[in-house]
Amino acid sequence: MVFILALLPGLAKADSDRVQFYAAPALIDSGLVQHIRPRFSLKTQVGVDMVADLDAADLVLGADGRALFSGLGETWHLDVRRDAAHVQKFADWLQSDIGARTLRSFAPQGEPIFTEPQVQEREVVELEISGDVALGARVSKIQCGRCHVIETGGMGGIGSTPSFAVMRSFDDWDVRFAGFYVMKPHAAFTQIEGVTDPFPIDRPSPIAPITLSLEDLEAMLAYVTSIAPADLGKPLAHQ
Repeated sequence: MVFILALLPGLAKADSDRVQFYAAPALIDSGLVQHIRPRFSLKTQVGVDMVADLDAADLVLGADGRALFSGLGETWHLDVRRDAAHVQKFADWLQSDIGARTLRSFAPQGEPIFTEPQVQEREVVELEISGDVALGARVSKIQCGRCHVIETGGMGGIGSTPSFAVMRSFDDWDVRFAGFYVMKPHAAFTQIEGVTDPFPIDRPSPIAPITLSLEDLEAMLAYVTSIAPADLGKPLAHQ
Protein backbone atom coordinates (compact mmCIF):
# COMPACT_ATOMS: atom_id res chain seq x y z
CA MET A 1 0.00 0.00 0.00
CA VAL A 2 2.84 2.38 0.85
CA PHE A 3 4.45 1.60 -2.50
CA ILE A 4 1.23 2.39 -4.39
CA LEU A 5 0.77 5.69 -2.58
CA ALA A 6 4.32 6.65 -3.34
CA LEU A 7 3.54 6.29 -7.04
CA LEU A 8 0.51 8.57 -6.96
CA PRO A 9 2.40 11.88 -7.35
CA GLY A 10 4.05 10.52 -10.47
CA LEU A 11 0.71 9.38 -11.87
CA ALA A 12 -0.81 12.78 -11.22
CA LYS A 13 2.06 14.45 -13.03
CA ALA A 14 1.61 12.12 -16.01
CA ASP A 15 -2.06 13.05 -16.26
CA SER A 16 -1.21 16.76 -16.10
CA ASP A 17 1.20 16.32 -19.01
CA ARG A 18 -1.53 15.22 -21.42
CA VAL A 19 -2.71 17.78 -23.96
CA GLN A 20 -6.38 18.73 -23.68
CA PHE A 21 -7.32 19.10 -27.35
CA TYR A 22 -10.45 20.57 -28.94
CA ALA A 23 -11.15 20.25 -32.66
CA ALA A 24 -14.11 21.54 -34.63
CA PRO A 25 -16.79 18.85 -35.12
CA ALA A 26 -16.22 18.81 -38.89
CA LEU A 27 -12.57 17.83 -38.36
CA ILE A 28 -13.54 15.06 -35.96
CA ASP A 29 -16.22 13.74 -38.31
CA SER A 30 -13.74 13.70 -41.20
CA GLY A 31 -11.46 11.32 -39.30
CA LEU A 32 -8.49 13.70 -39.37
CA VAL A 33 -8.15 13.91 -35.60
CA GLN A 34 -8.01 10.13 -35.27
CA HIS A 35 -5.34 10.20 -38.00
CA ILE A 36 -2.97 12.69 -36.35
CA ARG A 37 -3.28 11.92 -32.62
CA PRO A 38 -1.57 8.50 -32.55
CA ARG A 39 1.14 9.63 -34.96
CA PHE A 40 2.06 12.56 -32.70
CA SER A 41 1.91 10.49 -29.51
CA LEU A 42 4.02 7.67 -30.93
CA LYS A 43 6.65 10.20 -32.00
CA THR A 44 6.77 12.21 -28.77
CA GLN A 45 5.26 10.02 -26.02
CA VAL A 46 2.88 12.90 -25.19
CA GLY A 47 -0.76 11.88 -24.78
CA VAL A 48 -3.62 13.86 -26.32
CA ASP A 49 -7.12 13.85 -24.82
CA MET A 50 -10.11 15.19 -26.74
CA VAL A 51 -12.35 17.60 -24.82
CA ALA A 52 -15.85 18.77 -25.75
CA ASP A 53 -15.60 22.00 -23.75
CA LEU A 54 -13.80 24.71 -25.73
CA ASP A 55 -12.94 26.60 -22.53
CA ALA A 56 -11.15 23.54 -21.10
CA ALA A 57 -8.85 23.10 -24.08
CA ASP A 58 -5.09 23.66 -24.07
CA LEU A 59 -5.02 23.75 -27.85
CA VAL A 60 -7.77 24.28 -30.44
CA LEU A 61 -8.16 23.58 -34.15
CA GLY A 62 -10.92 25.87 -35.32
CA ALA A 63 -11.71 29.31 -36.68
CA ASP A 64 -9.28 31.44 -34.62
CA GLY A 65 -5.52 31.70 -34.39
CA ARG A 66 -2.79 30.96 -36.94
CA ALA A 67 -3.90 29.56 -40.32
CA LEU A 68 -2.66 25.95 -40.45
CA PHE A 69 -4.37 24.13 -43.33
CA SER A 70 -7.43 24.26 -45.59
CA GLY A 71 -10.07 21.70 -46.47
CA LEU A 72 -13.78 20.91 -46.22
CA GLY A 73 -14.45 24.40 -47.55
CA GLU A 74 -12.68 26.14 -44.66
CA THR A 75 -9.27 27.36 -43.57
CA TRP A 76 -8.49 25.88 -40.17
CA HIS A 77 -6.48 27.69 -37.54
CA LEU A 78 -4.31 26.71 -34.58
CA ASP A 79 -5.02 28.44 -31.28
CA VAL A 80 -2.63 27.63 -28.40
CA ARG A 81 -4.36 28.50 -25.12
CA ARG A 82 -1.99 27.19 -22.48
CA ASP A 83 1.67 27.96 -21.99
CA ALA A 84 3.08 24.53 -21.19
CA ALA A 85 5.95 22.55 -22.70
CA HIS A 86 3.87 19.52 -23.74
CA VAL A 87 1.20 21.75 -25.29
CA GLN A 88 3.81 23.71 -27.23
CA LYS A 89 5.36 20.42 -28.37
CA PHE A 90 2.03 19.44 -30.00
CA ALA A 91 1.68 22.91 -31.54
CA ASP A 92 5.25 22.78 -32.89
CA TRP A 93 4.65 19.32 -34.35
CA LEU A 94 1.46 20.44 -36.12
CA GLN A 95 3.37 23.37 -37.66
CA SER A 96 6.45 21.35 -38.59
CA ASP A 97 7.16 19.79 -41.96
CA ILE A 98 6.34 16.31 -40.66
CA GLY A 99 3.09 17.56 -39.13
CA ALA A 100 2.11 19.24 -42.40
CA ARG A 101 2.88 16.04 -44.33
CA THR A 102 0.79 14.06 -41.87
CA LEU A 103 -2.16 16.42 -42.38
CA ARG A 104 -1.86 16.37 -46.16
CA SER A 105 -1.44 12.59 -46.27
CA PHE A 106 -4.91 12.04 -44.83
CA ALA A 107 -6.84 10.60 -47.79
CA PRO A 108 -9.58 8.21 -46.60
CA GLN A 109 -11.08 7.92 -50.10
CA GLY A 110 -7.75 7.95 -51.91
CA GLU A 111 -7.73 11.71 -52.47
CA PRO A 112 -6.16 14.15 -49.96
CA ILE A 113 -8.73 16.35 -48.21
CA PHE A 114 -6.46 18.98 -46.70
CA THR A 115 -3.92 21.34 -48.28
CA GLU A 116 -1.75 24.26 -47.29
CA PRO A 117 -3.79 27.15 -45.86
CA GLN A 118 -5.60 29.11 -48.54
CA VAL A 119 -5.71 32.54 -46.93
CA GLN A 120 -7.46 35.24 -48.93
CA GLU A 121 -5.47 38.38 -49.48
CA ARG A 122 -6.83 41.15 -47.33
CA GLU A 123 -7.71 44.45 -48.91
CA VAL A 124 -5.38 47.09 -47.54
CA VAL A 125 -7.45 49.94 -46.19
CA GLU A 126 -5.88 52.97 -44.60
CA LEU A 127 -7.24 53.42 -41.09
CA GLU A 128 -8.68 56.80 -40.27
CA ILE A 129 -7.79 57.36 -36.64
CA SER A 130 -8.88 60.63 -35.07
CA GLY A 131 -8.52 59.82 -31.38
CA ASP A 132 -6.26 61.51 -28.85
CA VAL A 133 -3.03 59.49 -28.70
CA ALA A 134 -1.98 60.92 -25.31
CA LEU A 135 -5.38 60.11 -23.81
CA GLY A 136 -5.20 56.64 -25.32
CA ALA A 137 -1.82 56.04 -23.68
CA ARG A 138 -3.18 57.07 -20.28
CA VAL A 139 -6.35 54.99 -20.60
CA SER A 140 -4.40 51.95 -21.77
CA LYS A 141 -1.98 52.12 -18.83
CA ILE A 142 -4.76 52.58 -16.27
CA GLN A 143 -7.29 50.09 -17.64
CA CYS A 144 -5.17 47.49 -19.46
CA GLY A 145 -1.84 47.64 -17.61
CA ARG A 146 -2.92 45.18 -14.93
CA CYS A 147 -2.79 42.38 -17.53
CA HIS A 148 -0.77 43.66 -20.51
CA VAL A 149 2.61 45.34 -20.86
CA ILE A 150 1.65 48.60 -22.55
CA GLU A 151 4.94 50.28 -23.49
CA THR A 152 7.83 48.57 -25.24
CA GLY A 153 10.32 47.60 -22.57
CA GLY A 154 7.79 48.37 -19.84
CA MET A 155 7.12 46.31 -16.75
CA GLY A 156 3.99 44.80 -15.27
CA GLY A 157 1.34 42.73 -16.93
CA ILE A 158 0.72 38.99 -16.62
CA GLY A 159 3.12 36.54 -18.21
CA SER A 160 0.37 34.69 -20.09
CA THR A 161 -0.97 37.83 -21.83
CA PRO A 162 0.76 39.38 -24.86
CA SER A 163 2.04 42.93 -24.77
CA PHE A 164 0.46 45.69 -26.84
CA ALA A 165 3.51 45.66 -29.15
CA VAL A 166 3.16 41.91 -29.76
CA MET A 167 -0.56 42.23 -30.50
CA ARG A 168 0.22 45.18 -32.77
CA SER A 169 2.22 42.74 -34.93
CA PHE A 170 -0.86 40.54 -35.58
CA ASP A 171 -2.36 40.81 -39.06
CA ASP A 172 -5.80 41.52 -37.58
CA TRP A 173 -4.65 43.79 -34.76
CA ASP A 174 -7.11 46.53 -35.73
CA VAL A 175 -10.09 44.17 -35.49
CA ARG A 176 -8.88 42.71 -32.19
CA PHE A 177 -8.40 46.08 -30.52
CA ALA A 178 -11.57 47.67 -31.91
CA GLY A 179 -13.73 44.83 -30.59
CA PHE A 180 -11.70 43.59 -27.62
CA TYR A 181 -14.59 44.28 -25.23
CA VAL A 182 -16.68 41.44 -26.70
CA MET A 183 -13.82 38.92 -26.74
CA LYS A 184 -12.99 36.52 -23.92
CA PRO A 185 -12.16 37.24 -21.17
CA HIS A 186 -12.81 40.98 -21.57
CA ALA A 187 -16.58 40.68 -22.04
CA ALA A 188 -16.95 39.46 -18.45
CA PHE A 189 -15.56 42.67 -16.93
CA THR A 190 -15.62 45.40 -19.61
CA GLN A 191 -18.35 47.86 -20.54
CA ILE A 192 -18.44 50.56 -23.19
CA GLU A 193 -20.85 53.34 -22.31
CA GLY A 194 -23.82 53.36 -24.65
CA VAL A 195 -22.69 50.19 -26.42
CA THR A 196 -22.63 47.16 -24.11
CA ASP A 197 -25.47 46.01 -21.87
CA PRO A 198 -25.07 46.30 -18.09
CA PHE A 199 -23.82 43.24 -16.23
CA PRO A 200 -26.69 40.94 -15.14
CA ILE A 201 -27.53 41.35 -11.45
CA ASP A 202 -26.83 37.67 -10.81
CA ARG A 203 -23.51 37.80 -12.74
CA PRO A 204 -21.60 40.94 -11.81
CA SER A 205 -18.06 41.55 -13.00
CA PRO A 206 -15.70 38.99 -11.38
CA ILE A 207 -13.02 41.68 -10.94
CA ALA A 208 -12.89 45.47 -10.77
CA PRO A 209 -14.74 46.35 -13.98
CA ILE A 210 -13.32 48.38 -16.85
CA THR A 211 -15.68 51.12 -18.01
CA LEU A 212 -14.78 53.10 -21.12
CA SER A 213 -16.46 55.74 -23.22
CA LEU A 214 -16.42 55.67 -27.00
CA GLU A 215 -13.95 58.56 -26.79
CA ASP A 216 -11.67 56.41 -24.60
CA LEU A 217 -11.92 53.52 -27.06
CA GLU A 218 -11.11 55.72 -30.05
CA ALA A 219 -8.17 57.22 -28.15
CA MET A 220 -6.86 53.73 -27.36
CA LEU A 221 -7.05 52.81 -31.04
CA ALA A 222 -5.12 55.96 -31.93
CA TYR A 223 -2.47 55.09 -29.34
CA VAL A 224 -2.14 51.48 -30.52
CA THR A 225 -1.79 52.71 -34.10
CA SER A 226 1.21 54.77 -32.98
CA ILE A 227 2.97 51.74 -31.45
CA ALA A 228 5.68 50.03 -33.50
CA PRO A 229 4.85 46.32 -33.98
CA ALA A 230 7.13 43.95 -32.07
CA ASP A 231 9.76 42.23 -34.20
CA LEU A 232 9.09 38.57 -33.49
CA GLY A 233 11.77 37.37 -35.91
CA LYS A 234 11.46 34.61 -38.47
CA PRO A 235 9.42 31.47 -37.68
CA LEU A 236 11.45 28.71 -36.03
CA ALA A 237 12.78 26.10 -38.42
CA HIS A 238 11.73 22.57 -37.47
CA GLN A 239 13.90 19.54 -38.05
